[in-house]
Amino acid sequence: MELNGARWRKSSRSSGNGGACVEVADNLPGVIGVRDSKDPTAPPLTFAPTAWRAFIAQLTRPAA
Repeated sequence: MELNGARWRKSSRSSGNGGACVEVADNLPGVIGVRDSKDPTAPPLTFAPTAWRAFIAQLTRPAA
């Protein structure tokens, strides 16, 4: 899927050494794009906004 007009930003949890960086584009209507900054030409993963919010909610939940 082409995400023309996507504004990519690095995750605040990505390392600062140039590796292991995740970029997210959340400025497009109806889709969230996720890609590996080491390979920006590879096809991004795409999520519906509700699926993305559910994913983030699981990541930020305190461990039991």
